[in-house]
Amino acid sequence: MDGQVKVAVIYYSATGITYQMARSAVEAAEEAGAEVRLRKVRELAPDEAIRSNSGWQAHRLETQDVMEAEPDDLSWADVVIMGSPTRYGMIAAQLKQFIDTTGPLWANGALADKVYTGFTSTATSHGGQEATLLSLYTVFYHWGGVVVTPGYTDPSQFVAGNPYGASHTSNNGEVAPDHVALAATALTAKRAVLMGAALKRGMAG
Repeated sequence: MDGQVKVAVIYYSATGITYQMARSAVEAAEEAGAEVRLRKVRELAPDEAIRSNSGWQAHRLETQDVMEAEPDDLSWADVVIMGSPTRYGMIAAQLKQFIDTTGPLWANGALADKVYTGFTSTATSHGGQEATLLSLYTVFYHWGGVVVTPGYTDPSQFVAGNPYGASHTSNNGEVAPDHVALAATALTAKRAVLMGAALKRGMAG
Protein backbone atom coordinates (compact mmCIF):
# COMPACT_ATOMS: atom_id res chain seq x y z
CA MET A 1 0.00 0.00 0.00
CA ASP A 2 1.33 3.42 -0.97
CA GLY A 3 2.27 5.22 2.24
CA GLN A 4 1.64 8.76 0.97
CA VAL A 5 -1.71 10.18 2.00
CA LYS A 6 -3.89 11.31 -0.91
CA VAL A 7 -6.03 14.38 -0.28
CA ALA A 8 -8.88 15.75 -2.39
CA VAL A 9 -9.81 19.37 -1.65
CA ILE A 10 -13.22 19.88 -3.26
CA TYR A 11 -14.93 23.24 -3.04
CA TYR A 12 -17.47 25.67 -4.42
CA SER A 13 -16.77 29.39 -4.54
CA ALA A 14 -18.66 32.18 -6.28
CA THR A 15 -16.48 35.23 -5.68
CA GLY A 16 -13.31 33.56 -4.43
CA ILE A 17 -13.57 33.55 -0.64
CA THR A 18 -13.85 29.79 -0.19
CA TYR A 19 -11.36 29.32 -3.03
CA GLN A 20 -8.74 31.16 -0.98
CA MET A 21 -9.48 28.89 1.95
CA ALA A 22 -9.23 25.88 -0.35
CA ARG A 23 -5.78 27.04 -1.44
CA SER A 24 -4.73 27.26 2.21
CA ALA A 25 -5.93 23.69 2.75
CA VAL A 26 -3.96 22.51 -0.28
CA GLU A 27 -0.75 24.19 0.88
CA ALA A 28 -1.07 22.84 4.41
CA ALA A 29 -1.78 19.29 3.22
CA GLU A 30 1.21 19.40 0.90
CA GLU A 31 3.41 20.69 3.72
CA ALA A 32 2.22 17.71 5.77
CA GLY A 33 3.50 15.40 3.02
CA ALA A 34 0.28 14.59 1.19
CA GLU A 35 -0.40 14.31 -2.51
CA VAL A 36 -3.22 16.75 -3.20
CA ARG A 37 -5.87 17.31 -5.85
CA LEU A 38 -7.67 20.67 -5.89
CA ARG A 39 -11.08 20.41 -7.54
CA LYS A 40 -14.00 22.81 -7.95
CA VAL A 41 -17.53 21.58 -8.40
CA ARG A 42 -19.53 22.44 -11.49
CA GLU A 43 -21.25 25.82 -11.57
CA LEU A 44 -25.04 25.65 -11.83
CA ALA A 45 -25.89 29.36 -12.02
CA PRO A 46 -26.81 30.80 -15.42
CA ASP A 47 -24.26 32.92 -17.26
CA GLU A 48 -26.38 36.05 -16.98
CA ALA A 49 -26.40 35.79 -13.20
CA ILE A 50 -22.62 35.39 -13.11
CA ARG A 51 -22.05 38.29 -15.50
CA SER A 52 -24.25 40.54 -13.35
CA ASN A 53 -21.74 40.29 -10.48
CA SER A 54 -18.25 41.53 -11.34
CA GLY A 55 -16.62 39.55 -8.53
CA TRP A 56 -18.34 36.36 -9.58
CA GLN A 57 -17.36 36.81 -13.21
CA ALA A 58 -13.76 37.68 -12.32
CA HIS A 59 -13.43 34.62 -10.10
CA ARG A 60 -14.80 32.32 -12.79
CA LEU A 61 -12.08 33.57 -15.13
CA GLU A 62 -9.43 33.32 -12.41
CA THR A 63 -10.18 29.64 -11.78
CA GLN A 64 -11.05 28.50 -15.29
CA ASP A 65 -8.07 26.14 -15.28
CA VAL A 66 -9.04 24.43 -12.00
CA MET A 67 -10.35 20.98 -12.86
CA GLU A 68 -13.92 20.07 -11.98
CA ALA A 69 -14.51 17.41 -9.36
CA GLU A 70 -15.45 13.89 -10.44
CA PRO A 71 -16.55 10.94 -8.31
CA ASP A 72 -13.16 9.37 -9.08
CA ASP A 73 -11.52 12.06 -6.93
CA LEU A 74 -13.37 10.64 -3.93
CA SER A 75 -12.39 7.07 -4.80
CA TRP A 76 -8.75 8.12 -5.14
CA ALA A 77 -8.51 10.06 -1.90
CA ASP A 78 -7.71 8.89 1.61
CA VAL A 79 -8.74 12.30 2.94
CA VAL A 80 -11.48 14.55 1.59
CA ILE A 81 -11.71 18.23 2.54
CA MET A 82 -14.83 20.02 1.32
CA GLY A 83 -15.53 23.75 1.36
CA SER A 84 -18.60 25.79 0.59
CA PRO A 85 -20.12 29.16 1.37
CA THR A 86 -23.24 29.02 3.50
CA ARG A 87 -26.68 29.02 1.91
CA TYR A 88 -29.28 29.39 4.68
CA GLY A 89 -27.18 27.32 7.07
CA MET A 90 -26.47 24.63 4.50
CA ILE A 91 -23.91 24.05 1.77
CA ALA A 92 -24.34 25.63 -1.66
CA ALA A 93 -26.45 23.80 -4.23
CA GLN A 94 -23.41 23.35 -6.46
CA LEU A 95 -21.58 21.23 -3.87
CA LYS A 96 -24.79 19.40 -2.97
CA GLN A 97 -25.31 18.51 -6.62
CA PHE A 98 -21.85 16.94 -6.74
CA ILE A 99 -22.56 15.02 -3.55
CA ASP A 100 -25.78 13.74 -5.08
CA THR A 101 -23.77 12.01 -7.83
CA THR A 102 -21.96 9.79 -5.33
CA GLY A 103 -24.72 7.20 -4.85
CA PRO A 104 -22.94 4.38 -6.72
CA LEU A 105 -19.74 4.89 -4.70
CA TRP A 106 -21.69 4.99 -1.44
CA ALA A 107 -23.63 1.85 -2.36
CA ASN A 108 -20.35 0.00 -2.99
CA GLY A 109 -18.84 1.15 0.29
CA ALA A 110 -16.15 3.10 -1.56
CA LEU A 111 -16.63 6.24 0.54
CA ALA A 112 -16.30 4.53 3.93
CA ASP A 113 -13.22 4.52 6.15
CA LYS A 114 -11.83 7.77 4.77
CA VAL A 115 -11.11 10.95 6.71
CA TYR A 116 -13.39 13.93 6.04
CA THR A 117 -13.48 17.54 7.17
CA GLY A 118 -14.73 20.90 5.94
CA PHE A 119 -14.60 24.69 5.89
CA THR A 120 -17.09 27.44 5.13
CA SER A 121 -17.65 31.18 4.82
CA THR A 122 -20.61 33.45 5.41
CA ALA A 123 -21.52 36.99 4.40
CA THR A 124 -22.33 38.05 7.95
CA SER A 125 -21.11 37.27 11.44
CA HIS A 126 -22.29 33.80 12.51
CA GLY A 127 -24.60 33.48 9.47
CA GLY A 128 -24.91 29.70 9.79
CA GLN A 129 -21.23 28.72 9.84
CA GLU A 130 -21.58 25.94 12.39
CA ALA A 131 -24.88 24.73 10.93
CA THR A 132 -23.31 24.49 7.47
CA LEU A 133 -20.41 22.41 8.72
CA LEU A 134 -22.66 20.13 10.73
CA SER A 135 -24.98 19.61 7.74
CA LEU A 136 -21.96 18.73 5.60
CA TYR A 137 -20.73 16.27 8.22
CA THR A 138 -24.11 14.54 8.18
CA VAL A 139 -23.23 13.46 4.64
CA PHE A 140 -19.91 12.09 5.84
CA TYR A 141 -21.63 10.11 8.59
CA HIS A 142 -23.88 8.50 5.98
CA TRP A 143 -20.78 7.58 3.99
CA GLY A 144 -19.19 5.86 6.98
CA GLY A 145 -16.39 8.40 7.12
CA VAL A 146 -14.16 9.48 9.97
CA VAL A 147 -14.84 13.17 10.64
CA VAL A 148 -11.88 15.20 11.89
CA THR A 149 -12.24 18.77 13.17
CA PRO A 150 -9.76 21.34 14.48
CA GLY A 151 -11.41 21.42 17.90
CA TYR A 152 -9.35 23.49 20.30
CA THR A 153 -6.18 21.54 19.64
CA ASP A 154 -4.06 24.64 19.02
CA PRO A 155 -3.93 27.99 20.84
CA SER A 156 -4.93 29.71 17.59
CA GLN A 157 -8.32 28.05 17.83
CA PHE A 158 -9.19 30.12 20.88
CA VAL A 159 -8.95 33.11 18.53
CA ALA A 160 -10.67 31.50 15.54
CA GLY A 161 -13.35 30.16 17.86
CA ASN A 162 -14.96 27.48 15.68
CA PRO A 163 -14.19 23.91 16.82
CA TYR A 164 -16.26 22.37 14.01
CA GLY A 165 -14.04 23.50 11.14
CA ALA A 166 -12.49 26.56 9.57
CA SER A 167 -14.83 29.47 8.86
CA HIS A 168 -14.71 33.09 7.79
CA THR A 169 -17.00 36.11 7.70
CA SER A 170 -16.58 37.95 4.41
CA ASN A 171 -18.93 40.95 4.85
CA ASN A 172 -20.76 40.08 1.65
CA GLY A 173 -17.58 39.13 -0.15
CA GLU A 174 -15.74 42.34 0.70
CA VAL A 175 -13.29 40.88 3.23
CA ALA A 176 -10.82 38.20 2.13
CA PRO A 177 -9.91 35.44 4.58
CA ASP A 178 -7.47 36.82 7.13
CA HIS A 179 -4.57 35.03 8.81
CA VAL A 180 -6.91 33.68 11.49
CA ALA A 181 -9.24 32.01 8.99
CA LEU A 182 -6.39 30.73 6.84
CA ALA A 183 -4.54 29.38 9.89
CA ALA A 184 -7.71 27.57 10.98
CA THR A 185 -8.06 26.10 7.50
CA ALA A 186 -4.44 24.98 7.52
CA LEU A 187 -4.81 23.41 10.97
CA THR A 188 -7.94 21.57 9.84
CA ALA A 189 -6.15 20.21 6.79
CA LYS A 190 -3.04 19.16 8.71
CA ARG A 191 -5.10 17.31 11.32
CA ALA A 192 -7.02 15.54 8.57
CA VAL A 193 -3.76 14.44 6.92
CA LEU A 194 -2.37 13.28 10.26
CA MET A 195 -5.48 11.22 10.99
CA GLY A 196 -5.54 9.95 7.42
CA ALA A 197 -1.97 8.72 7.77
CA ALA A 198 -2.75 7.00 11.07
CA LEU A 199 -5.83 5.32 9.61
CA LYS A 200 -3.88 4.21 6.56
CA ARG A 201 -1.14 2.70 8.73
CA GLY A 202 -3.75 0.91 10.83
CA MET A 203 -5.46 -0.58 7.80
CA ALA A 204 -2.12 -1.64 6.32
CA GLY A 205 -1.13 -3.33 9.57
